[in-house]
Amino acid sequence: MARRTEFAVSHSPDQVPAPDDVVWRLPGSAPVQRTSLLVLAHSGGNAHAYSGWRAHLPEDVTLLVGQYPGRGARFSEELPGSLDDLAGPILAALPPGTGDLVVLGHSMGSLVAFEIARRLTEAGRPPRALIASACRAPFLDNPSVVLPERLDDDQLVAAIKERGGTDDGILDDPELREIVLPAIRADFGIDDVYRFDGALPAVDCPVTVLGGEADAVAPPEMLAPWAEVTSGGCVQEFLPGGHFYFQQQLDAFFVRVNAVLSGVESAAAPAL
Repeated sequence: MARRTEFAVSHSPDQVPAPDDVVWRLPGSAPVQRTSLLVLAHSGGNAHAYSGWRAHLPEDVTLLVGQYPGRGARFSEELPGSLDDLAGPILAALPPGTGDLVVLGHSMGSLVAFEIARRLTEAGRPPRALIASACRAPFLDNPSVVLPERLDDDQLVAAIKERGGTDDGILDDPELREIVLPAIRADFGIDDVYRFDGALPAVDCPVTVLGGEADAVAPPEMLAPWAEVTSGGCVQEFLPGGHFYFQQQLDAFFVRVNAVLSGVESAAAPAL
């Protein structure tokens, strides 16, 4: 069970999000969409940051991007206090008929991806594959806690900039910073304390683990134990770079992602 951290927030708890606001659906141009890739963002991230990935995917793959509370069309919702607040609504909002599902997360998003894959496995319909990027194995304590409750806004901004992944222009603009910092603060608090302590293996699908060779936030030795979460086999590979290694290695990153997608499609193809 994940430990829960609460945050005092001013967002309304009464908002019921529309499914399209929780999971963005970006299909390719092929007449038949054979596979769906669900992408879950890092701490403080939003769906918009990953919607550009559509251009790097095959045209028969539908890109689904999860949107967390407190950002975008979900801005007025209560901010998340646990990983369940992130994963639960996304799982509930998955479009029907999404085809073979691959779940991918980056950083904290890998923990969200794991929880969604775990719950789908429990329901008897595991995803076809799970891709975990730049994140410790979910049963390990976080080696790089931020402790946002101890940081003022300037200190939190400095911690975000050190990790990368967020536009410094947003963080340096006082009005924009005021908008984005509450969600970032909430996400870091969740990531700090989450640890899965249930039975392993918890998922029944192949797992691909990707990371940066020089990632100080999620070093390679913290990613290797992902192999223990699945009964479906695990492949691991590390690319040059830090915590947001894929930003400098986008082509190489999508070679790996698209290989997973291609493998899913090949496995699902009927024998001739």
